[in-house]
Amino acid sequence: MLVLLPPSEGKAPSGRGAPLKLESLSLPALTEARETVLGELVELCSGDEGKAREVLGLSEGLRGEVGKNAELRTAGARPAGEVYTGVLYDALDLASLDPAAKGRAARSLLVFSGLWGAVRVTDRIPSYRCSMGVKLPGLGALGAYWRTPMAAALPEAAGNGLVLDLRSAAYATAWKPKGEVAGRTATVRVLHAPTRKVVSHFNKATKGRMVRSLLASGAAPTGPAELVEALRDLGYEVETQAPAKAGQAWALDVLVEEVH
Repeated sequence: MLVLLPPSEGKAPSGRGAPLKLESLSLPALTEARETVLGELVELCSGDEGKAREVLGLSEGLRGEVGKNAELRTAGARPAGEVYTGVLYDALDLASLDPAAKGRAARSLLVFSGLWGAVRVTDRIPSYRCSMGVKLPGLGALGAYWRTPMAAALPEAAGNGLVLDLRSAAYATAWKPKGEVAGRTATVRVLHAPTRKVVSHFNKATKGRMVRSLLASGAAPTGPAELVEALRDLGYEVETQAPAKAGQAWALDVLVEEVH
C-alpha cells in the first residue's frame, strides 16, 4: 500500500544535526529536479525579501520564512515525519505508533511537496516554506514542473498494490495515476453524515486518524475494494463508487457525525 499525503503549511524547526543530503532522499529519480527547485528557491530567498514574500505568498508576519529558505543547504535536517505538523499529522501522531506500525509508515507513506516533489517520512529534510502552488521565477508553477519527473518516479513507487490518495487538489496536480495504477487507486472525501457536505478541518483530522488506524492494525488491503472492507472493520462508515471505466480511480466517501 502506498499512501499519498499532502504536506503541512506549518512545520517544526529544522534539526541540529547534519544538513540536507539530496542524494540520500527516497525516489532518487527526483534528485535532479529537487536540486533545480532547491537552487531556485535559495536564490530567490537570498535576494530581495519583498519579492520573495510576494512569490511565496507570505505575509509580513511570515517574513522569517524567507531567511529560513535562504539557509536550506546548511540548516540541520530531521525526519520528514517530524517536520510536518498540523491537523492531519497531529491526528496521525507517528511518534506514538509501535515499532511495527512505524515500519509500515516508513514503507507506505509518501508526502508530496512543492520543494522535494515527494518524500518518505523517514527522509531527513530541513524545515522550509514552498507550496505546490508557488510559481518560481525560473521554473513557473511547481505543480506543472513536477509532472514530468513524477511521471517517471511514481509508478515504480506505487508498485503493484493499492494507492490511497489523500492529497489536496494543489498537490494532486503534480501526479495523476493513470492506466492500471489508476484502477487500484482510491481517493477519499470526508462528508458530514447528516448533510452529505464536505467538511474542512475535520477532513484532515479524519484522514490522519484513518491512516493511523490502518498502520496500527496491520491491515494490508491490496486494492480499493479490500480497503473499503478494512476501513469498515476498523469502524469507519464508508460509501464507495467503483470507476465507470478502466483507468479511473475509485472514489470513497468517509462519513462522520462531527464537523469541528
